[in-house]
Amino acid sequence: MAKVIDLKKGELTRHVNKAAKAIADGYIIIIPMENSYAYVCDAFRSDTVRQMHVLRGDPLFTAAQVMVGSVKTTEGIIREVTPEIKGLMKKFWPGMLSLNLRPQLGLSWDLGDNNQLDRISVRIPRAKFAKALVTQTGPLAVASASRKGMAPPKSLDDIYVLDSDVALKFDNGNLRKGPISTVIEADETGVRMLREGAISLAEIQAIVPGATGI
Repeated sequence: MAKVIDLKKGELTRHVNKAAKAIADGYIIIIPMENSYAYVCDAFRSDTVRQMHVLRGDPLFTAAQVMVGSVKTTEGIIREVTPEIKGLMKKFWPGMLSLNLRPQLGLSWDLGDNNQLDRISVRIPRAKFAKALVTQTGPLAVASASRKGMAPPKSLDDIYVLDSDVALKFDNGNLRKGPISTVIEADETGVRMLREGAISLAEIQAIVPGATGI
């Protein structure tokens, strides 16, 4: 049975260490993000990432998002970090900005798309536990802990998964409602908004005047 760990009790460091060990051992865990709970696992263990997609009922060739702990880490997995991209990272990370960028060639991972899309969605989370965890572990694959098409879960009770499918569940109570992340696609040809969420197009254009809307 998956162990539930109450994040409102005990030390953050001990909780992070337990989560990091489970991930290093090849397991999926459930953690609180800013406004919902998510599955996370090692981005470089394709078998575990595949199992995460199975839990969600994702179609084939669905790529998981990548969560990182620093801009430096991002620069290690992204092959084009333009001044515009750096400006967005500096302003909005950690936070609710997801950047769809081109990954470095030859990375030994498969986020679910068989490395065919030549794009990964990456962000640094603002959520305290998630940020501390990914800073320790390195890049993590992350996806909402819900079945495809269902609302993002606000509590562990909203997640319908067998206890045997995850190693640990980290409980931070009922999470407050909040906006979804803003999704930006960026490369050497420019910056384009794919989804407006917590960050508006006007805020993006304040950093990158040439950014285009949906």
